[in-house]
Amino acid sequence: MPIHICATCGTSFPDTSSPPRACPICEDERQYVPAAGQLWTTPEKLASSHVNGWRQLETDLFEIHTHPRFAIGQRALLLRTPRKNILWDCITLLDDATVALILELGGLHGIAISHPHYYTCMQDWARRFDCPVYLHAADSQWIMRPDPSLQLWQGETLEIAQSVTLLRLGGHFPGGAVLHWANGADGRGAILSGDIVQVAPDVSWVSFLWSYPNMMPLSANTVRRIADTLASRKFDRVYGAFPGRQVMSNAASAVEKSAERYIELLSQDKA
Repeated sequence: MPIHICATCGTSFPDTSSPPRACPICEDERQYVPAAGQLWTTPEKLASSHVNGWRQLETDLFEIHTHPRFAIGQRALLLRTPRKNILWDCITLLDDATVALILELGGLHGIAISHPHYYTCMQDWARRFDCPVYLHAADSQWIMRPDPSLQLWQGETLEIAQSVTLLRLGGHFPGGAVLHWANGADGRGAILSGDIVQVAPDVSWVSFLWSYPNMMPLSANTVRRIADTLASRKFDRVYGAFPGRQVMSNAASAVEKSAERYIELLSQDKA
């Protein structure tokens, strides 16, 4: 029996004779169920109509993105370090070409995911490359397919490779995490942020929301805490969840500017 995949968020569910009644992730207010109702697909159907495209973003950082766009439409980022290759966030489709390219680049030694919307088919990626998946324990209720490869971490930071550290920022989800790559941007540092710090269409700005599709804000205190946590790290770039969404210089200033403006707008009493 095939596993079932939610066509709206890309989350995979256990192999059963029929799809689940509903997708709990889409029924949560941080996501949505389409007006036409819940739709499902399988890995085989997805692979017959979609492919993964690649782009090199900088030395040792590659983007993997499914075409045509599927579900939420996020990208995965393949980060190479001297000893370990890390996949940041995950996409649903794992096709033969992607497997071959990753193996040619040295395989995967770990997968780290920012939040539950990007869990997708992480279990299949982990099995194929025989590596662990790092998820913050605060979000464990959103795991739809338990698997031995899933490693739950706790606390505020976790170093998963040399100069590669996960930071729990919370916000969008309690366990929402970003990846700090100290050697990124030619040694100036980079943040791989997923949706936890969302790079805006004007890439000189970022934002922070409880629900992106339903446009629900975070509190001022939460945004201030997120910005203060990031201020403790050196970084000059932020790579967001979607293709083309990256702040390529002065990213620390962009985060601080955006947080200050966000908080200012929340505090204004306008008619």
